[in-house]
Amino acid sequence: MDTLSALQSLGLELPSPAYIAGAVVFGLIGMAAYWHGKKTPQRRTRWWGVALMFYPYAISLTWMLYAVGVALCLGLWWEVRRT
Repeated sequence: MDTLSALQSLGLELPSPAYIAGAVVFGLIGMAAYWHGKKTPQRRTRWWGVALMFYPYAISLTWMLYAVGVALCLGLWWEVRRT
């Protein structure tokens, strides 16, 4: 039996290349925010970075990944701009 068809019969599907690219991009932005928040005494920036790094594990739809990622990036931008 083909492995891919066996996984699909269990309800598991591989993510699209757009999803993987978005998860990588938002993860890298999150890592940069975390490191910036760690070097400076900005605890909120670190938490924005953690959220950006780990939220793709909870979201499976590509459009939602990008919507939440953009919203988190805007929140991060607002936080950095505010301080």
